[in-house]
Amino acid sequence: MPVTSPARPTARVAAHIAAVQTPIIPTVGELIRAHPGTISLGQGVVHYPPPPEALGRLSEALAVPERHRYAHVAGLPALLERIRHKLADENGIAVGDEQAVVVTAGGNMAFLQAVLALVEPGDEVILPTPYYFNHEMAVGIAGGRAVLVPTDETSYQPSVEAIRAALSERTRAVVTVSPNNPTGAVYDEGTLRAINALCRAHGVMHIHDAAYEYFTYDGHRAFSPGSIEGAAGHTLSLFSLSKAYGMAAWRIGYMALPAALLPAVKKIQDTNLICAPVPGQVAALGAMEVGAAYTQRFLPALAEVRRLVIEALATLGDRVAVAPARGAFYVFARVRTDLDDLTLVRRLIAEHRVAVIPGSTFGVRDGCSLRIAYGALRRDTVAEAMERLVRGLEAILRG
Repeated sequence: MPVTSPARPTARVAAHIAAVQTPIIPTVGELIRAHPGTISLGQGVVHYPPPPEALGRLSEALAVPERHRYAHVAGLPALLERIRHKLADENGIAVGDEQAVVVTAGGNMAFLQAVLALVEPGDEVILPTPYYFNHEMAVGIAGGRAVLVPTDETSYQPSVEAIRAALSERTRAVVTVSPNNPTGAVYDEGTLRAINALCRAHGVMHIHDAAYEYFTYDGHRAFSPGSIEGAAGHTLSLFSLSKAYGMAAWRIGYMALPAALLPAVKKIQDTNLICAPVPGQVAALGAMEVGAAYTQRFLPALAEVRRLVIEALATLGDRVAVAPARGAFYVFARVRTDLDDLTLVRRLIAEHRVAVIPGSTFGVRDGCSLRIAYGALRRDTVAEAMERLVRGLEAILRG
């Protein structure tokens, strides 16, 4: 006879996980599959493939027996060295004695591992809203509490004073995402510097997610808080190859983190998957040897798609409000309707064969809002996609 019954702890775990929101991308994906021919403006992906150099590196590696074995928990030495050079040259982050680099299975895993290293049950993590939904989910999975702080509704810039007011004895981190998912906002350098200084003064971590660092428009540039003098001990910077290099399926990201956190992160990574998949790391090395120039060749076309998306939404007048989207490849739209956003999304898919993401999944509970992803569109496909979306919104809003 077992000493204890598993029923009670199992029930507690089930209740804990049940409180975490259901991932919206698979939910919308099921709706798309149920309605063949739907154009997706849902998932955040780019239309272009990885650079040929990434795949070339991979084919070479398959012939090396060592590449089929476990790698070091932090990453392949050659890739780590390439990342250090990139961080110094492009982000102004010099990885010295105070910082370390770890390659992860995508940016999401980097964030989850950071949270697991920092948060005990009941601890708090401040998320400016709209937040990236997987960030809020990770905090919940770790047993923490996401403290939501609204951003400016006109430009979606975070408020330093609002973040200051939200700090408590249980705060372990403040999260910023710039360029932002879901709003497309690019956070002002001065604001990020002020948030970073606030974190330093209060002894909390500043986690900055820069997955969309290369995707900026109209002369705007992304700023890395990890480059601030004196920031190395309290700043954790997250990066991803999924967007910039069209490598979403390869699941490779990396983090620059305070050296004091490295032992904890290595334990977590070793328990989760030992090391990031080696084939993906090899491909990542090939991609990073090409560098940012690969992404930049696609930016003019993407900027044109962005312009066409915003112009199409503008034809709806004051029924749809769109804030400036100066980065990433998203537009966040507030819709004047009494419908809830998930109902609106379901109707757009079922009746008009176009899919977007409801804003409520990003923590926006007041009114109806939608995230529109245009990274997968080309100049020759954007017209049909936006015609369906605009026509669908017009028809549904007329009631």
